Amino acid sequence: NMDSTLHYMHNDSDLSTNSSFSPEEERKSKVQDVVPQALLDQYLSMTDPSRAQTVDTEIAKHCAYSLPGVALTLGRQNWHCLKDTYETLASDMQWKVRRTLAFSIHELAMILGDQLTAGDLVPVFNGFLKDLDEVRIGVLKHLHDFLKLLHLDKRREYLYQLQEFLVTDNSRNWRFRAELAEQLILLLDLYSARDIYDYLRPIAFSLCADKVSSVRWISYKLVSEMVKKLYVASTSTFVVDLMDELVEKFCRCHKWSGRQTFVFICQVKCHFIHLFCLLEGKTS
Repeated sequence: NMDSTLHYMHNDSDLSTNSSFSPEEERKSKVQDVVPQALLDQYLSMTDPSRAQTVDTEIAKHCAYSLPGVALTLGRQNWHCLKDTYETLASDMQWKVRRTLAFSIHELAMILGDQLTAGDLVPVFNGFLKDLDEVRIGVLKHLHDFLKLLHLDKRREYLYQLQEFLVTDNSRNWRFRAELAEQLILLLDLYSARDIYDYLRPIAFSLCADKVSSVRWISYKLVSEMVKKLYVASTSTFVVDLMDELVEKFCRCHKWSGRQTFVFICQVKCHFIHLFCLLEGKTS
């Protein structure tokens, strides 16, 4: 039975020509030899939406919480057993279920590897990015952990969407923006100097002017780390342009809070103050 099942699983021509599976084929696609099959079947049956509504409304959330552990136990070679269940949970009506998956999608990506992640997890990840803030915060908190597992071309596609994290369902949700600033610090290592200057710089400057002081303080560190990253890059023109903008926006600001921001940015990384001295003529 296992030989015939493995033959079925690896017969790509059969899988590509059949648009729908019979119940027998569906059962075979979820056969594995790592744990007792009855145990896996019981787990998969608990994610049935109709059962969750009639038996326990929290059961889908518990299944979502356990899914990375199940995937780790089965191994990436048996991901086909869990793929349909994962997609079912990712589209669950309860936002708490989707939120649970959003917080663990980076762990699942490490288990599955880059190919399965690109094919099966990226579409789910993109859906979470457009979800409620309660779900989006899950992918935001581990944004760096997930993006670093993607190929560079796929990773660059998300540069256009980072700006959307500045918009939340509730404008008073300042912790969302604070988390964004923390993640951007980590993302500096994943992108080139041009990408940092073109895409991350405008977001950082916006966060530096946030109404909440906690967000601004994290943003000062972000800008300082950005200066460091651009300074050590081979293209020095970006760091000069960035410092020019810092001087114009903050150092010469007509408001005292803007000038104070300039001082705080220098204070975060005081050993970079000599960089600003290069602009002595501009700051005098």
